[in-house]
Amino acid sequence: MKLDVNMLRYLSKEDFRVLTAVEMGMRNHEIVPCELVERIASLKHGGTYKVLKNLLKHKLLHHDSSKYDGFRLTYLGYDFLAIKTLVNRGVFASVGRQIGVGKESDIFEVATEDGTVMAMKLHRLGRVSFRAVKSKRDYLKHRSSFSWLYLSRLAALKEFAFMKALEEHGFPVPNAVDCNRHCVIMSLVQGYPFVQVKQLQNPEVVFETIIGLVVRLAEHGLIHCDFNEFNIMIDDDEKVTMIDFPQMVSVSHHNAQMYFDRDVECVFKFFRKRFNMSFHECTDDIDGTEVDTDSSGRPCFSSIAKDTVFLDKELAASGFTKKDQEVVEKFIEGGLEKDASSDDEGTGDGTHTSEEDASSDDEDSEDATHISVLNEANIKGVDSLHLLDQGQTLNSKHEEEGVENNLRNCEVGPSSKPESQDVSDKEGDDEAANDNDAELEKRLSKVRRRAVTAARGRRKNLASRNTYKDKGGRSSQSSKVQSQLGSW
Repeated sequence: MKLDVNMLRYLSKEDFRVLTAVEMGMRNHEIVPCELVERIASLKHGGTYKVLKNLLKHKLLHHDSSKYDGFRLTYLGYDFLAIKTLVNRGVFASVGRQIGVGKESDIFEVATEDGTVMAMKLHRLGRVSFRAVKSKRDYLKHRSSFSWLYLSRLAALKEFAFMKALEEHGFPVPNAVDCNRHCVIMSLVQGYPFVQVKQLQNPEVVFETIIGLVVRLAEHGLIHCDFNEFNIMIDDDEKVTMIDFPQMVSVSHHNAQMYFDRDVECVFKFFRKRFNMSFHECTDDIDGTEVDTDSSGRPCFSSIAKDTVFLDKELAASGFTKKDQEVVEKFIEGGLEKDASSDDEGTGDGTHTSEEDASSDDEDSEDATHISVLNEANIKGVDSLHLLDQGQTLNSKHEEEGVENNLRNCEVGPSSKPESQDVSDKEGDDEAANDNDAELEKRLSKVRRRAVTAARGRRKNLASRNTYKDKGGRSSQSSKVQSQLGSW
């Protein structure tokens, strides 16, 4: 949908109030009912339906009466809300022409009051050309339901955070100015998309710079995942600038090596086709970073040395969780301490015995078991009841074993009496064994009853409290029945 900002000057405060009410209602409604819009907007003199009719005429809202009568925001209405907020903040004062169109966003020129020109990127997820967002992007994380407006807002926040962090660490990226809803304001890059460039004065230098950016990103814990000629800007002085960051992932992502190799392959393929470059020679130094390369000169992901700054940790990039990072840090710190202690012992003694190696292996196993115990310490509920039942059954098994051992000890003894006495002793032993079996069965039944009552005592009754009440009138029997049931 074409953005016509001329309509923005004719909208009143009531119009924006109703638009905000529909936006608030869309937090938990796909289609916001008219009554809810009127209740949230709470205009002083009413007239909510008249305002809704005006917004519907300008295509800022969409009316849907398939299930019930309601409205939802369109991308144009969402654009107006974001632009109005940024104008009130004083970020820019005017909107110019459209300078770029992509499968996920539109880019416009904006200007401040003093004439400074900047770029405004409006994320528009959900277009027909790119609707596989759930499988191609990691905006949803653990969520199952979503709306396109909400996904666009998440993409804008993610891109603004990555752009801000990369700029602070010296990467050639646009200057991130502000962000609101699905709109990101950044500095305008004075250059051209790399796909439009036909000739270069120093293609080898530009190639090494671009490959160096890919490797440097990986050293800081990030992978671009869409590093191609469409997302690289170059100016007249052949200075390179990176753009488009919502899809960046962490180097700890399970597909990190595949994404890294794909970015490198895109750069090699473009330079081979456009500038007829050959990559048979292996280079060990790429943009000042020592990285191992394969036979074709491509950098290896496994040989990249990680920097002390982990941007994926700071920005919580896709594929990187805080829980995993804490475990990794514990193992790293423990490994460093063990290495230092082993080095000190090695310098003092000059030799390492097998006992020391065995002790270090035991310590590693103890650390692993300690971490596993900590991870399993939070299991509660049904598992605790199950463990209690198992404990009761184990106790009963121990009692059975004790009784059997006693029986065996009674049966095995010195045989110094005559045969007649042995026969009588055997008969007595059989009677005692029968008595012991009866006592054992009683004990087992008691243990089972205790286990069942203990397990049922901690569970909630499935039946409600009113099932055994006398619904007719007042009677003392209902209270007696309830007390008996409670005791049972």
